[in-house]
Amino acid sequence: MRAQSSATAASPIAVATPGQERPGFGTLQAALGVVAFSLTFPATAWGLEGFGPWSLVAVRSVLAAVIAGTALLALRVPPPARRHWPGLAVVGGGVVLGFPLLTTLALETSTTAHAAVVVGLLPLTTALFSALRVGTRPSRTFWIAALAGAAAVLAFTVQQSGGALTSADLYLFAALLVCAAGYTEGGRLARVMPGWQVIGWALVLCLPLTVPVAALALAQEPVQLTAHSVIGLLWVAAGSQFVGLVVWYRGMAAIGIPKASQLQLAQPLLTLVWSVLLLGEHLTVAAPLTAAAVLVCIAVTQRSRG
Repeated sequence: MRAQSSATAASPIAVATPGQERPGFGTLQAALGVVAFSLTFPATAWGLEGFGPWSLVAVRSVLAAVIAGTALLALRVPPPARRHWPGLAVVGGGVVLGFPLLTTLALETSTTAHAAVVVGLLPLTTALFSALRVGTRPSRTFWIAALAGAAAVLAFTVQQSGGALTSADLYLFAALLVCAAGYTEGGRLARVMPGWQVIGWALVLCLPLTVPVAALALAQEPVQLTAHSVIGLLWVAAGSQFVGLVVWYRGMAAIGIPKASQLQLAQPLLTLVWSVLLLGEHLTVAAPLTAAAVLVCIAVTQRSRG
């Protein structure tokens, strides 16, 4: 018992582990994380209406860290064991800093439909990182379904953007790699400490960098507060950066990283729905066809055994 993080033993919030939490509930939590993440790109587009890219990313990280730090202090959660800090640094570099910054820079010149390419490829990349880092070995059926789902999402999103590669693609592919690494490490840590503490400590760990960057960016980039920009900032800070990651990491701990990652195959399609409702973008008839194919792939991956 002493081998586990001291935070796990002291926290009043029980840790979710595959053996303690029902897989169905873990799937639900991971799915809720996907829904929260699906709103990230539209919310970022709203945020960019009033903030520069560096200001938006830095301020969202600081606000999320304040929420997380307040919860950690209020519950008197002790710091994680020293051996967990390198993993938390990977989570911070991947999902707190890297992915938000790279995708926000991409969305300056890319539509949300085009940016959804990175999300469509993320489940497969996360499964690959998991196989290398955690040693998981999904079945052949799992990989076939995962590849088919990723191909369907990629074909759909590329078709939606006209098939053209832009300068934003470099940001998107880099974001894909750092986010997959952060998800994999976060899912591993969520097996030994509550998921909310994983992202909470990662956010706090980044504060020495995000606070000065936020101050500098706000001084250099123009700020125009509007209803859209404020709502977008608050969502990416509280919803995407904290609450969404809390349920996501808990879900990954309960059902495993590869299976949880495949639920994200639905994320690009959800993002496109929000893009229509919130941003007024137009979708073609290919959307429901791709949605059906993706749902079949998700069902196969959830039933396959690693």
